[in-house]
Amino acid sequence: MVRWLRPVLLAGGLALIGYGLAGMLGDPYITAPWEVLVWAVGAPVLHDGLWVPAVCLTGAYLARGPVLRGWLVVAAAVTAVGLPAVLRADIDHGNPSVLPLAYLRNWLLVLGATAGLALLIALARWWRRRPPRVGRRPPRVGRRPVRIRRRVRPADPS
Repeated sequence: MVRWLRPVLLAGGLALIGYGLAGMLGDPYITAPWEVLVWAVGAPVLHDGLWVPAVCLTGAYLARGPVLRGWLVVAAAVTAVGLPAVLRADIDHGNPSVLPLAYLRNWLLVLGATAGLALLIALARWWRRRPPRVGRRPPRVGRRPVRIRRRVRPADPS
């Protein structure tokens, strides 16, 4: 990576964060700007300090393969985003347009689709690494194989 690119990207990211915070804190609809600021600082700390280590340690403990570990991370992220809607799906307070979809079904469909994709990836990896079948020659790599000639000993005359 070019030496000057990382500081430029860092400065740009910090500028965008500052612009977003200034816009949120200056919004007339936000009545408690300090609570928003605490949330904006606390969310990354909670995410990087608690959530990511918990997911990584759980994945390392439960799954040794990279495909299963990757699917567990995806399932955890989908669950973190979708679980509030799943839990509140039946609470509409007389207004069915608040949460109009079948969130439990959709959450399970997304988990099933991602699990199926992870299974296909795992099968493709297994297929590529499987040992060759008996009776089939392995592909040649490098030099031509050298034939070994065996000497036939003459039969013992006695």
